[in-house]
Amino acid sequence: MKYNKLAFIDLETTGLDPDQHEIIEIGGIIAKPVTVAGRGPDLEIIDQFEFKIKPEHLETAEPEALRVNSYNETDWLFAHDLKQILPIIAEKTKDCMMVGQNVSFDWGFLQYAFKKHQLKWPIHYHKVDLITMAFMKNYHEVNKPLERYNLGALAEHYGISNPKAHSALADIQVTFEIYRKLLNL
Repeated sequence: MKYNKLAFIDLETTGLDPDQHEIIEIGGIIAKPVTVAGRGPDLEIIDQFEFKIKPEHLETAEPEALRVNSYNETDWLFAHDLKQILPIIAEKTKDCMMVGQNVSFDWGFLQYAFKKHQLKWPIHYHKVDLITMAFMKNYHEVNKPLERYNLGALAEHYGISNPKAHSALADIQVTFEIYRKLLNL
């Protein structure tokens, strides 16, 4: 299979609209399927990355988004320009299938950024959404059905701690672990 690697990607943004808001943090894990002796199928992490991105238009940011994402000028002092980071992301994710929590949100922002900077979209067009996987896995759970499918609710349901919620790398590490639990890896 051409796209046997998975790119788990999470973004933090200055709001919900890719036409108006910006990516301010990108976290990712690149994994490939492996077989572990005595255990069977699993995923091996082959790369992990996190980039803080310098916003160009903070004046359009939603204050609530900045608060939730813990944006502050000090932590973003040495942030990168998005245009410099996108080729690195392209190389790391080439021919991968993207996986994420509410993957369409992150996909939309990334695709907009690649198009804006006239870069070729590197990720395979198939994508895997953790929300859909969790919903299907828990749909028939009669004793303890899930009422919410956000990352915090799923982490709690699967016993995974996320003390740095809403930071891209921490959130994607939790997404990765939930994905493994959903597949019983």
